[in-house]
Amino acid sequence: MGSLVLASQSPRRIQLLETMGLQFLVDPAEMDETARPHERPDALVRRLAVTKALIVGQRHANASILGSDTIVAKGPGLFGKPHTPESAEDMLRKLSGTRHQVYTGVALWNPEAGKGYVEVAVAHVTFRALSALEILEYVASGEPLDKAGAYAIQGQAGSWVTAFEGNLETVMGLPTDVVQKLLRHGV
Repeated sequence: MGSLVLASQSPRRIQLLETMGLQFLVDPAEMDETARPHERPDALVRRLAVTKALIVGQRHANASILGSDTIVAKGPGLFGKPHTPESAEDMLRKLSGTRHQVYTGVALWNPEAGKGYVEVAVAHVTFRALSALEILEYVASGEPLDKAGAYAIQGQAGSWVTAFEGNLETVMGLPTDVVQKLLRHGV
């Protein structure tokens, strides 16, 4: 494998790749991440991870491109990154006291070889009931404003978790076990 490019500027994804000891460039993909009507969360993160890798691959023909996307889902509701403090508060109210799913799609694309792989990981998170004051204070901290579902499980919101199934890195935005599996394909 030649060089590796991460199609994201997420500090959490950068940190997780660094813990793997990988050398990589950061070149985020700019794109519309809006879900299509009736798009399932697993299909959404798969499509967005692949699209990010393809977009960035146009700028790095001799590298392998790693694209990733994360979404929180509860029933039919999809929770991406909140764009305002008010939308973060609304998301957290809806997730309070519930079990929800976090989906992360990971795509590895090699433009030169014309091949790639994609996989979706899912984790299940249960929050205790949150008070209105807890939600307001958390949103005021600024932590939830660039996170899918308006929370960082590795941050303050971790204390709200009463049950968890899956890989914590899936919730953080880049499961390194999936990255290692995709890299073994030799793309």
